[in-house]
Amino acid sequence: MEFLIFSIIIAGLLVLVAPRFIPPQLSLLHLLAKAAAVLVILFAVASTSFVYIDEDKTGHINKIYGSNLPQGAYIAVNGEKGPQAYILPPGFQFSPLLNILNHVKEEPIVQVPEGQYAYLVAKDGNRLPAGQSFAEAADPETVEKMITDAAFFLTKGGYKGPQTTVLTPGIYRINRYLWDVQYGPITEIEKGFVGVMQSNVWSRIDFGALKAEKPESCAPTVRKKIDSGSELGQPVSPDKLVVNLVPVGCIGIWDTALGPGKYFVNKAAYKVTAVDTRVQTWEYKGGYQRKWIDLTVDQAGKINQTSRTETVNVPKEVADSAVFVKVEGWDVPLELRALVQVTPANAPFVVAAVGGLEEVEDKILTPAIRSIVRNVMGGNIHVEVPVVDDQGNPVLDGAGQPKSKKVTRPTHVMDLIENREVLESNVEEAIRPEGWKAGVEIKEVRFGEPVIPPELLVARQREQLAKQLKTAYTEERVAQTERIEAEQAKATADQQSRLVESQIEVKRSEQFKSARANEGMGERDKLNYIAEGQKAQAQVLGEERVVELRKFELLVDRLLTIVQQHPDILTTALSNAHKFVPDRVITVGGEPGGSSLPGAMSILGDMLSPGRTAGPAK
Repeated sequence: MEFLIFSIIIAGLLVLVAPRFIPPQLSLLHLLAKAAAVLVILFAVASTSFVYIDEDKTGHINKIYGSNLPQGAYIAVNGEKGPQAYILPPGFQFSPLLNILNHVKEEPIVQVPEGQYAYLVAKDGNRLPAGQSFAEAADPETVEKMITDAAFFLTKGGYKGPQTTVLTPGIYRINRYLWDVQYGPITEIEKGFVGVMQSNVWSRIDFGALKAEKPESCAPTVRKKIDSGSELGQPVSPDKLVVNLVPVGCIGIWDTALGPGKYFVNKAAYKVTAVDTRVQTWEYKGGYQRKWIDLTVDQAGKINQTSRTETVNVPKEVADSAVFVKVEGWDVPLELRALVQVTPANAPFVVAAVGGLEEVEDKILTPAIRSIVRNVMGGNIHVEVPVVDDQGNPVLDGAGQPKSKKVTRPTHVMDLIENREVLESNVEEAIRPEGWKAGVEIKEVRFGEPVIPPELLVARQREQLAKQLKTAYTEERVAQTERIEAEQAKATADQQSRLVESQIEVKRSEQFKSARANEGMGERDKLNYIAEGQKAQAQVLGEERVVELRKFELLVDRLLTIVQQHPDILTTALSNAHKFVPDRVITVGGEPGGSSLPGAMSILGDMLSPGRTAGPAK
């Protein structure tokens, strides 16, 4: 504008002032001055009638002169004064007195990067319907023109204010007089999760896998029954948590959730709550004092008893501390694990009822689990017990198997070990309806290692240990006996040669015994025969004569034995034969009827008596 005014002043000077300084005879110069003035004016007008728009920008026009806009309008559609609905594209743009009648400015194009969306707010348009804070989504067939053509938007029923429709990644040339643009990240629902939608707009929906036309009725839908977990449409059971879920497209929490994927969700219009539909493990551990009684056995086989304690803290990652149950008057810390799952169909109900899985855990199921576990442990238990006769022996059925029967009795502490499965089933049966009330399915409940007071176990442990020691001692004795037998067998094997010699010697001695027995029998027979002969002799010679004869025979036998053992005696006797000539005469025979034995004895006595001189023979 300033350039145009300056150009008009120059042109006026050329037309009005210049002729006064040009002589009349130079009429040509007068014509040139007037032509220059016209050219200056034309150039000035032309310079205000075009603009050049850069490639990455758009030209926005604000008209300075014209009629006023209608009441409440912000953008001119019919050439009124103010921001215009049309924009100038990139490049050279010409319009007479464009820069005189309008104020033209460049605005950068709208570029939505990957992983984000653009949220639009319209500064002009129709008023939003009562009760709706967002304009409903545009028709897919006209949505692009509604965004890029402000005149079309304003004349085709576009609403002023926040828009439900968003710009996906890309480049857009839009009228920034109409649109205020904000950016946000896309919504990504990971695998194993669903997105529960809370809508602030009543509109048609197109989220790819989840599409719906604008619902005609937004009457709430409710659960059908507490043990279904997925059915809709019928009155809810009295003990069911009551929530209002609405059809997809209505204002409120939708009864259908978004599955895993990436979505361009206008987070100003919709709130997405991610719900984990995977199986969750809730553990209840720690928070108690644990005690042990240790049994040891010394070398003498004596059982010694010591005790120790340990504080078990609550781990950070668990749901809560262990459940304290009272059984038979004993306080028993019971650790347990619950497997729970929120199905995709139940996810909207969980969010509407309590807010999320963490709230279900803290506000509903944890208190319910504690209460139910205490009730089950403090109540009765149904167990199978063997049928026994009066003597305590098991009764057998027709197939030879022990009979059993189911009995109902109070729960014992040892049932936590011996009938764990029955107690777990009882807890599961009681806790599942509580989970269904909140839209959560409880898959199973499993007990951890029960912290049974060691005083209840020590007697059984001592008995078991004593039996094991007894068995061990018996086995050791058997092993010792077998070892001795093995050592004996080894020693026998080592002395096998001597045993053979001993066996041979035993057999030889037996043979020798037999031989000696035979000799003895022979000698006995001999002596018997001799005795009979001597008896006969005694009858003939007389007993005295027989005795003397026997003495002589024994003497001769003795002499012969000595000579056999010492033959040198005979040699010495022969070499001294002259010494055997008697110096005296011994009469043999004697008187008639007398005995000749004295004479013989005398001769023998002289021969065996050295140094004696034989006397004269008589």
